[in-house]
Amino acid sequence: MARPRLAVTLGDPRGIGPEIVARALADERVRAACDVHVIGPEGAGVAVDETLGSWHAGRTVAEAGAFAGRAVERAARMALAGEVDGIVTAPLDKAALLAGGFDFPGHTEMLAALAGTRVAMMLASDTLRVVLATTHIALRDVPRALDRRAIVDAAEVTRAGLRDWFGIAEPRIALCALNPHAGDGGRFGREDDDLLAPAARDAGLAGPFPADTVFVRAMRGAFDAVIAPYHDVGMTAIKVASFGSAVNVTLGLPFPRTSPDHGTALDIAGTGVADPSSFIHATLLCARIASRTRAHPSTSSQPR
Repeated sequence: MARPRLAVTLGDPRGIGPEIVARALADERVRAACDVHVIGPEGAGVAVDETLGSWHAGRTVAEAGAFAGRAVERAARMALAGEVDGIVTAPLDKAALLAGGFDFPGHTEMLAALAGTRVAMMLASDTLRVVLATTHIALRDVPRALDRRAIVDAAEVTRAGLRDWFGIAEPRIALCALNPHAGDGGRFGREDDDLLAPAARDAGLAGPFPADTVFVRAMRGAFDAVIAPYHDVGMTAIKVASFGSAVNVTLGLPFPRTSPDHGTALDIAGTGVADPSSFIHATLLCARIASRTRAHPSTSSQPR
């Protein structure tokens, strides 16, 4: 079987995206695993296969965001049309994305809209997988957004993704509690007893378990993934455990999409010190998932 073909977007051209893409494309493991179609502006420091215009000093933040957003649009359309088998995205800047005319909190929400599917954001490494029930929202908004439907949807998408993309026939998934000590019988809030526990039963999840133990248990092999109630509790756990080797996976899309576990790093862009490890891991994982889905055409990470 031919190697999978992946669309790679450069992300925000002001950041480290072009640097890590260039270094990943030079990596022998990546070259052996897949063929790539690089999408982005010319002049950003890496050769592109499909140009969206020209990048040069003096371009604005809004222009940087527009380039990043248009690249994601193009990559998604190629994947939906079957022209590529998956996409790997370099980091974009959320404020620049908005300034560039794309009103999305990030890649995950934008790709969900482009594909018209329910998705879940997972960060995965060799030791831990974390999925978010709510994504890029303010902490004060989490209690309103974290309802039964959000938990059940996250569970369904996670179970399908682990089964179809990661080859885990019977996924063991835990739910992380919202409050300290899972509320401690209501002393620190009733949400875990009144909302999370019934939702976990409905969704076939274990828990809810306190955040200060559930991720450790997962790393020791008790669970294949943990669903976290809000962004930072889940992202802190996976990044402390595996920063540099974790990969962001958008579950629920009809094609695999991965990205590195870090942002644009505007402060070090152009200095030559950016670490491409996570982007390399992201590309290799996307190639593995794409190869699996090509071998089993009915396989997708969408719930059945």
